[in-house]
Amino acid sequence: MSYLVLVRHGQSIWNLEKKFTGWVDVDLTENGKLEAKKAGELIKIKNINIDICYSSFQLRAKNTLKLIKQVLQNIKVSKEAWELNERHYGALTGLNKDEMKIKLGEEKVHQFRRSWDLRPDPLDKNNPYHPINIDAYKEIPINKIPDTESLKDTYERVLEFYKREIEKEISNNNFLISAHGNSIRALCKYLFKLDENEISKLEIPTGNPLLINLDEKKKITDCKYLDSERAKDLVVF
Repeated sequence: MSYLVLVRHGQSIWNLEKKFTGWVDVDLTENGKLEAKKAGELIKIKNINIDICYSSFQLRAKNTLKLIKQVLQNIKVSKEAWELNERHYGALTGLNKDEMKIKLGEEKVHQFRRSWDLRPDPLDKNNPYHPINIDAYKEIPINKIPDTESLKDTYERVLEFYKREIEKEISNNNFLISAHGNSIRALCKYLFKLDENEISKLEIPTGNPLLINLDEKKKITDCKYLDSERAKDLVVF
């Protein structure tokens, strides 16, 4: 038996301000820090020894993991992976979601947020929010940095990383991933064998660990959110 713990970062400043964040580096709110600490406490109660943890390159995920590690104090290996970054929202980056609903219509904004293969318009490379202008991404090959992404694009990079770095080791180690709503949704699509319609309905709460149990054949035997009061509906597996 092994465990995979998925944690969407705690509430970020742009979550609170209802902005499309994507690859922009924004930090946690005070509430987000409390969510991250509580996530660590909930994992600690389960008495699970985490062997390897990953976060994305983004500040809100890294700081969520930092706060979790302060609570657990027993994580052996900690790494960062840009492939776990949030979906890139292209030209929507930095814009207010409610304002975009008024401008574009609620249905169009919903399509941008939840459709499988629809990409927003690309973000201009001169925009300060473009990843090529953010120091955190200077080490990423330029051809890997997107101007915009669909959920399908996010799925492909997350899945490639998961198969390369985690899947082959999951039978012998317990993993924790601190990432983002869409990168975790992408991973759940693969793990739970969801189709394109099912993944559009999956909501990932901030700062609430999703504990997944796997048997020796890497088959999921159980899964649950550790904070039952803030749990979202889970898929049937």
